Amino acid sequence: MEHLLNPKVKSIEISGIRTFFNMVSDYENMISLTIGQPDFETPHHIKEAAKSAIDENRTTYTHNAGILELRKAAANFLQSKYNLTYRAENEIITTTGASQAIDVTLRTILTEESEVILPGPVYPGYEPIITLSGATPVHVDTTQHEFKMTRSLIESAITERTKCIILPSPSNPTGVALSKEELANIADLLRDKEIFVLSDEIYSELNFSDDHNSIAQFEGMREKTIVINGLSKSHAMTGWRVGFLFAPEEICKHILKVHQYNVSCASSISQYAALEALQNGLEDPVQMRKEYKDRMDYVYNRLVEMGLSPIKPDGAFYILPSIKQFGLSSFDFAMKLAKDGNLAVVPGSAFSHYGEGYVRISFAYKLDILKEGMDRLERFLNTL
Repeated sequence: MEHLLNPKVKSIEISGIRTFFNMVSDYENMISLTIGQPDFETPHHIKEAAKSAIDENRTTYTHNAGILELRKAAANFLQSKYNLTYRAENEIITTTGASQAIDVTLRTILTEESEVILPGPVYPGYEPIITLSGATPVHVDTTQHEFKMTRSLIESAITERTKCIILPSPSNPTGVALSKEELANIADLLRDKEIFVLSDEIYSELNFSDDHNSIAQFEGMREKTIVINGLSKSHAMTGWRVGFLFAPEEICKHILKVHQYNVSCASSISQYAALEALQNGLEDPVQMRKEYKDRMDYVYNRLVEMGLSPIKPDGAFYILPSIKQFGLSSFDFAMKLAKDGNLAVVPGSAFSHYGEGYVRISFAYKLDILKEGMDRLERFLNTL
């Protein structure tokens, strides 16, 4: 019966990140620097709030968009942190993680044969949804621009079919973030164009400069921008699956319909945990961010010493060094490193064809693990 399945579904692949992780997971004595998973525990007070929600039988459906108190807390968060104003009643949706927010957004705004511009290399979770929506992903090559989407790159890729531009900042897999000036230049280009912007800001609280900017802050951009955020990375809550979608009412009301038929609502228990995080845990990310910064500095300096010349990340917990000098494909390099060096990293080809020639290293691991991982990488490179 497989031949009767939706051909669009058959044409997409399981994430290259997970594919490679699964391939090497059974290797003995393996250090894996592959998955973007915080190694911190969810803060205690958040877990206690979830337990209380269970004990108080807050286990029923909520409003499709999430409990109003949580949406108000999310609105206050964006206003106080990033000077972005959204109405809790009709411009915010609580989603089952940022991934579901991306899914329902793209399925709402995209039409057959429309195009979506996104950076390359880029997180692999966007392209399959674009494809399933009948649209076409258009990657632009950022490798000569310090992995940053620029006004000129976007301008050169826009066609009459362009429907959306995706701006992840800070970015997975590169860790780079767009500055206020860079976003202003992009806003100047897009302000008068009928093109949506999906601004993926899930790593906003892990910006090492503590100066995150959103393109929705700029004049004329709020009306066409859908901001995605959440608590998975900032509060070490990946398994709780809580994300947020912020958009003008005339866009949000249609996304809500797709969200409703997709999941009805996010988990009620997770929502009450998220409420505690946003009301009493705004400082929770501070220590995590400091430790990620220390880990980034260590890994970056080690890679420079090895002669790999990586672009220094601005945030998140990834770095994408080039391995082109060794004459191997990113997949072959990563497989050889796993087999001969007992170190797992992600081939850059998992992040679009513009990732070829790079490997992604996650530094969401304790410093002693990173030290051993860098030692193994250095020994391996000395054999090539």
